[in-house]
Amino acid sequence: MKEQAYNYGLGRRKCAIARTRVSKGTGLININDKPLEQYFPDLVQQTTVLQPLVVTDNKDKFDITIKVVGGGTSSQAGAIRHGISRALVRGDESVKPVLRQHGFLTRDARVKERKKYGLKRARKAPQYTKR
Repeated sequence: MKEQAYNYGLGRRKCAIARTRVSKGTGLININDKPLEQYFPDLVQQTTVLQPLVVTDNKDKFDITIKVVGGGTSSQAGAIRHGISRALVRGDESVKPVLRQHGFLTRDARVKERKKYGLKRARKAPQYTKR
């Protein structure tokens, strides 16, 4: 059987969806055809994206190509972390306990609550007037 060129992982967070391809390489990360530092100038989001690779000691062993849509920058970073983690597990099952322990394989199900009628937002009511 032929060895696969890459491992695929789908990550989700809020409204963001990240499709990740992890292949053997030198540590290049491209997000929507831009390098990681250009797509996420904020250091916090860069570290969020790199967490699964740092935890499993694979930072310079893989090239990663990511397509991400929807959500804001923070939720996109979380979706990418989820997708990279799932792709790493698909490639090597031995990293699963470490990623599971850090919570990178669990989909964060928190999404924005819907607006209710008679209210301004999901829970904010209009100001009460006594008279």
